[in-house]
Amino acid sequence: MSGDVQIPVAFKRLFEPHRYKAFYGGRGSAKSHSIAKALLLQGATKPLRVLCGRETQNSIKDSVKALLDDQIALLGLEHLYISMNAEIRGANGTLFIFSGLGQLTVDQIKSFEGVDICWIEEAQTISSRSLEVLIPTIRKDGSEIWLSWNPRSASDPVDMRFRGESPPEDAVIQRVSYRDNPFFPLVLEKERLYDKANIPDRYMHIWEGDYEPQAVGAIWSREGIMKGRIHEAPELGRIVVAVDHATSDKPGVSNEHGIVVAGRGSDGKGYVLDDLSLSGSPAEWARQAWSAYDLWDADAIVVERNQGGDLVANTLRTVRPSGRIIEVTATRGKHVRAEPIASLYQLGRVHHVGTFPELEGQMCLMTSHGYEGPGSPDRLDAMVWAMTELFPTMIHRRKKRLRDDLPQISWMS
Repeated sequence: MSGDVQIPVAFKRLFEPHRYKAFYGGRGSAKSHSIAKALLLQGATKPLRVLCGRETQNSIKDSVKALLDDQIALLGLEHLYISMNAEIRGANGTLFIFSGLGQLTVDQIKSFEGVDICWIEEAQTISSRSLEVLIPTIRKDGSEIWLSWNPRSASDPVDMRFRGESPPEDAVIQRVSYRDNPFFPLVLEKERLYDKANIPDRYMHIWEGDYEPQAVGAIWSREGIMKGRIHEAPELGRIVVAVDHATSDKPGVSNEHGIVVAGRGSDGKGYVLDDLSLSGSPAEWARQAWSAYDLWDADAIVVERNQGGDLVANTLRTVRPSGRIIEVTATRGKHVRAEPIASLYQLGRVHHVGTFPELEGQMCLMTSHGYEGPGSPDRLDAMVWAMTELFPTMIHRRKKRLRDDLPQISWMS
C-alpha cells in the first residue's frame, strides 16, 4: 500500500468498536467507498470474516464485490487480497463473502454465525424478516453490523429500527451528505445543481437523504406495499411480461421502457416478480422483454397498441418471430387504469416478491388525479397492464360497480 489512505472524517467512527454502525444519507456522500476502504484496511491488519449482504442478489454482479475489487487496486492491496469468482480472500485468512439475504432460508442465514462484520448495503430494501433472523445470527464476540442506505420511507424496517423512537444501544447512527465528502467530484456537482433546478421535489431525497416523496392523495402507500411484501411466490398459474415502451428520447425517466413480470398464483392472488425496465433502443428493450419471457417461462408479452399502433408488436417480432403477444388498447387515463389495481393491493390481493424501488417510487406518486412525478411512469404502467391481463374479470366487475353507483335519471312527466 502506497501513501496515506484518505477517508472523509465523517466516517472516522468506522474504526471504533461498536455493535452497530449505521450511515445513511444522499448521493455523493462516499458511504460505500468509505466503508469498503475501512473493511479492506481492517481485514488487512487481522483475519476477519466479512459478510456483504443485501436483500436481493441474483448474481455476484448485484453485490459490492466489484466496488471492493476496485478499492483493492486503488489502495495498492493486490499483494494482500486475491479476488475470486464469488469471494475475496486475504493472505492472512480474511474472507469476504456475498449473499442476498431475502432469498435464503432461516437455516442458511444462521450459517453466518461465525461472521465478524456484516455489511448491509442498500439497507433501505432490507426486510424485517431478514433483520430479525440476521441480527441474532451475527453473535460472535465483538461482531459488528454495518449498514448504509439512502432513506426511502420512515416505515422501512431499517429506519424503524435505527431512526425510530428506540434505537439499539452501542450504535453509531450518522447522517452524511455530499458536504461530508471532500472528494466530491465536479461531475456530480453539476448533476446536483441540475437536479436542484429541475426536479426540486426529489432533490432532497436524492442528495440530502430525506425520505422519498409520496404524493398527497397517492393511491398506493409505502406502508401498504411493505405490508404485502413477500420473499417467495407460491405456485403460479399464469405469468406475463408487460411492456410500456417509452415515447420520448429525453434523458432521464422519460426514456425508460417499462418491463415488468407478474404472475397469478394458485391462491388467486397477483405477484410482481421482476422489474427489468431499461433505457435503450427498440431492439434493446425488445431483447430484454423476450429474455424475461424465457427466464420466467411466461405465456405472453402484453403491449399497448395506442403508442405507435402495430409498431410495438412489430419491434418484438423483428427480434423474435414466434411467441405470444397480447395487444391492449388504452381507453382511459393512466390514473383511471391504475385505480382498480390499487384496490387489489388494498385488499391484500397483490404482493411484491422482493423489492422494486423504482417501480414502488412511481406507485407512490400516482394519485386519483394523475401522476405527480417527473417524466412518465413507464414501470407503473407496465405493472398495471400485467395485472389487468391477469385479473380481467375482477377489473370488469369493479368498472361495472362504478357505473352502477352513478345516479340514474328518472324521467318525470
